[in-house]
Amino acid sequence: MSEFPLRDRTQAMALRVMNVYSALPLYGVAQVLGHQMLRSGTSVGANYRASMRAKSRADMINKLKIVEEEADETLYWLELLVKGNIMPEPRLRPLMNEVEEIIAMTVSSIKTLRGNADS
Repeated sequence: MSEFPLRDRTQAMALRVMNVYSALPLYGVAQVLGHQMLRSGTSVGANYRASMRAKSRADMINKLKIVEEEADETLYWLELLVKGNIMPEPRLRPLMNEVEEIIAMTVSSIKTLRGNADS
């Protein structure tokens, strides 16, 4: 197992998002939603890596908040792909579950960092 499991998971998530984007139909709405999902989904890992290089606890919290926001946005686009009947939910549900777990882990990290700041 990696020394940095969340870093690895966010990168794997980005690769899965890229695969979903590649599988989308080539018509307008699917491509617009897919582009948004691709942008936010690949941003999660990049911002997580930036948080690992934070200059202070406050900087790390701010960077992790961006990770949380981008992951939540990715989930939104995935939900729209399902609700818009562009991709079937069974195809996207495993990725949606992974994004939800990454959000939960990020929120937990933020709470821990904030709690440690109060100590």
